[in-house]
Amino acid sequence: MPRRVAIVAGLRTPFVKAATVFKDLTALDLGTAVVKELVQRSEVPVDQIDAMVFGAVIPNVAMPNISREIALAAGLPKKVEAYSVSRACATSMQSLTSAADSIALGEYDVAIVGGVESMSDVPISLSKPLAQAFVDSSKGKTIVDKLKAFSSVHARDLVPVPPAIAEYSTGLTMGESAEKMAKENGISREAQDAWAHRSHSKAAAAWANGTFAKEVMHVLVPPKFETAITEDNLVRKDSTLEGYAKLKPVFDRKYGSITAGNASPLTDGAAALVIMSEEKAKALGLKPLGFLRSYAYAAVDPKWQLLQAPAFSAPKALKRAGMKLKDIDLVEIHEAFAAQVLSNLQAWGSKKFADEHLGGAEPMGEVPDEKMNPNGGSISLGHPFGATGARLVNQTLRELNASGKGTALISICAAGALGAACVLERE
Repeated sequence: MPRRVAIVAGLRTPFVKAATVFKDLTALDLGTAVVKELVQRSEVPVDQIDAMVFGAVIPNVAMPNISREIALAAGLPKKVEAYSVSRACATSMQSLTSAADSIALGEYDVAIVGGVESMSDVPISLSKPLAQAFVDSSKGKTIVDKLKAFSSVHARDLVPVPPAIAEYSTGLTMGESAEKMAKENGISREAQDAWAHRSHSKAAAAWANGTFAKEVMHVLVPPKFETAITEDNLVRKDSTLEGYAKLKPVFDRKYGSITAGNASPLTDGAAALVIMSEEKAKALGLKPLGFLRSYAYAAVDPKWQLLQAPAFSAPKALKRAGMKLKDIDLVEIHEAFAAQVLSNLQAWGSKKFADEHLGGAEPMGEVPDEKMNPNGGSISLGHPFGATGARLVNQTLRELNASGKGTALISICAAGALGAACVLERE
């Protein structure tokens, strides 16, 4: 029989706006910082760690297996095996479930999982003609041969190529796809702004009342290590509905409803979890934060509604857990855009959607507001692509423990029209 998988500890760095206080740190720096601190705080003996599974969405070509590099830089034993994963915005959910499967089957006993993103340090590449010219030049035997390789390079080829921000399959950015969803699903600008205000207000309250104190580490910023970053710098502590209403649409300037205020920002940050078999936790005398009960992934046509796959993955995760929405005490939804959150909530409760897309099954149901994202979400806290899944799991389990409740559903939309969901429980 598969072994039950426990999450025994979790931690994240502050999530900060890209190109601000973490602008000189790489993904390796951020990932190393959170793993090193997490291992110390968890008090799990390092010689008991079998593997590390980590991910980043924007890869660094110098570190194709960033998980292994972080493990080494964090001082973990050289015997700790490591591999990297990527599933867009659900990357660290993938790292969790991949390692959990190995633990359930007995391959590992203990693993560190998580993800990282540095949007301040994205790779800039060369145009294909210029890159080919450098390759050809390297083969030249004389200076003339080396220079001749550049004879066909034009001025336009000298322009650096930034990472693509549009979906390869559709040519639309994620924001443009979210705008499409808002229009097709009848999600108003007022509803989106209200959700953004809700997110920021709850996140500000969580910081003020100390909820995040044990979830977020302090980061001393090199090279002088004189400045300590102690909390997220994206939360609007003075959030007002009137403030959101003043912002102009970004992706459809004439008829659009998505603004910088009701969408998640580009963010730097890292998050990690320590997971192990239930038996191993007992042997080490560790009390788990909770357990992974089930998970599910789904995909839809990117040309349909790019961020609507959670409408399929969440019901699937509940079914695999043998549960209904009424059995869930807490629902945590990744907030890529307020329009995406509201579209998925609408689909979950829609009989018409269930008839058309779920084979006539009963709709998952409507989520009571008091059960959703009680401490804010990605719109207010930020969204480092690779780290959000681990942030959600740790934040959700800590809220379950603080409230004395037992079950939670996590839902994540992801680029590529993917959806992820998991059910967590505590004793």
